[in-house]
Amino acid sequence: MSNTLIAGAAALGLAYGGMTLLCLAMDRHHQQAWGREPSRRQRVGLRGGGALLLALALPPCVAAWSATVGIVLWLGFLSAGALPLVFLLPYAPRATAWSALLLVPAALAGLMWLP
Repeated sequence: MSNTLIAGAAALGLAYGGMTLLCLAMDRHHQQAWGREPSRRQRVGLRGGGALLLALALPPCVAAWSATVGIVLWLGFLSAGALPLVFLLPYAPRATAWSALLLVPAALAGLMWLP
């Protein structure tokens, strides 16, 4: 597999996971998924984890493409990672949370294949 394909898949998976964590940090979506509002500690942890995953989606883009193209593609992957949440979160909130939990380790494993 080419480096650009692996980098794109890893960035998309990390963006999806990061956006999912940021959505679950909101009271409404956390209530939908788990039946209760998040505590302050959970909210801060979800926001921090989401921001970290979004930041981790940038290096594979810059490594596979140049810095200028990589940053633009990273922004595109952030948008593409948020798009499934628009459709999935209102209808299957718990399944969305579990899908992100399964997808993020696979995306992190994909980072090991990049030079």
